[in-house]
Amino acid sequence: MVGFSFSIVTSWTALSGVLIIGVESGGPPVMIWGWLCACLVTLAIAYSMAEMCSAYPVAGGQYSWVAILAPTRWARSMSYLCGWFMLIGITCMGAVNNFVATNFILGTAQLNYGFTIERWHTVLVAYLITLVATIFNIYLPHILNKLSKAVFIWNLLSFAACLITILATNDHKQSASYVFSDFQNFNGWNAPYATCLGLLQSAFGMCCYDAPSHMTEEIKNARKQAPRAMVMSVYIGFFTGFAWLIALCFCIGDLEATGSTATGVPVIEIIFNSTGNVAGTSTLASMIAMIGIFAANSLMAEGSRAVYAFARDNGLPFSNVWSKVSSRSVPVYAIILTAVVQMAFNSIYFGTTTGFNTVVAIATQGFYLSYLMPLLSRILAHFSGNKTRLEGPYSLGRWGIVLNSIGFLYLTFICVVSNLPSVTPVTSENMNYTSAATGVVMLISLIFWIMSGRKKFTGPADGDLLGVRRHTA
Repeated sequence: MVGFSFSIVTSWTALSGVLIIGVESGGPPVMIWGWLCACLVTLAIAYSMAEMCSAYPVAGGQYSWVAILAPTRWARSMSYLCGWFMLIGITCMGAVNNFVATNFILGTAQLNYGFTIERWHTVLVAYLITLVATIFNIYLPHILNKLSKAVFIWNLLSFAACLITILATNDHKQSASYVFSDFQNFNGWNAPYATCLGLLQSAFGMCCYDAPSHMTEEIKNARKQAPRAMVMSVYIGFFTGFAWLIALCFCIGDLEATGSTATGVPVIEIIFNSTGNVAGTSTLASMIAMIGIFAANSLMAEGSRAVYAFARDNGLPFSNVWSKVSSRSVPVYAIILTAVVQMAFNSIYFGTTTGFNTVVAIATQGFYLSYLMPLLSRILAHFSGNKTRLEGPYSLGRWGIVLNSIGFLYLTFICVVSNLPSVTPVTSENMNYTSAATGVVMLISLIFWIMSGRKKFTGPADGDLLGVRRHTA
């Protein structure tokens, strides 16, 4: 399960996919110090959610924990909204991952053949990756766990190969002062504002560690295995991401040239600038692209199980359709819905060059809002005198409320920053539309709540489904 979780988190490749954010907003110092700070706070969130998962191992994950842990009068409505944020985050992240994998594929092709990459190239290749993941999840779900172990090994071997190669071949490394203290800013904002924007790279790079919670009903000893996988994926992601950022920042060339590379992928430019060899660069870039393709399969599995769980609790329109499973216990319709939504988000890039950045921001905010709400539920319950004692093997004891509060403050900060415009002057073409997208999600969830959710949405069954009892502390 650790392999499955890290195949989705895969921080070093996630950081590679959105490196341009850090390059333009603060440069190397913000990327490195921001990553250290983000990971330390993320551990508070991961441990908090691991505690919830060990007590309540259910495929719904965040929204299920909200339904159980929030004060009774708010539990159902908060759970319903959390479920919508969770689904948007998961499906958007699948679309972002497919974009990133596509960029490495097309960037490698451009490096070899010198053609101009068009937006429609990117969208169509992303569609293809989605279809491959869909077919795999429908017809070969039984090898998910075995594949995750192989992908975990592939991921670490690829990481080692890329790291060692660029450090060994680059003969014009940057100075330590450049990497750790020379602030770079290309977005037009002042330094504090640009620093906040640069932290979004780290926020995106350390995400999706909730994945094991959505597979708990399909693994053995879920109360121990799933929480352990959540926390371990953060630790592994932290160390691999930190080492990779250090290597990239020492080996990076001119920042403006790196950001405007014809390949469209700054990491490919850094690798080529280090090795000076097209074949070697293509090999390493292809290894990263393969990780993205593998992650597409894992994100499809995670997303479809979350859709299935939410539909099972009557949280979606036509829930009776999305909650059906095949004779092999595969949620086929949930997989198809997840694929269609991913492709819809990929289609945004047809109409606007900022579509990719918008989908990245929506994915990050969707996940972070779904992480925030269980922590908020615990905090509200604690101070309202209606707190629930978590009896799983991953109990945090008295430290729980402290870690919950630290995680909540960080998630709130990132959710605010992810809505800010990234460049100045702000125009209709470069505006950050994340707040509008979040508002649409909230409006849709409100409409369906009024139409059917308040009557039909059950939340997780507190007992039979979870196999545990709710205890008031």
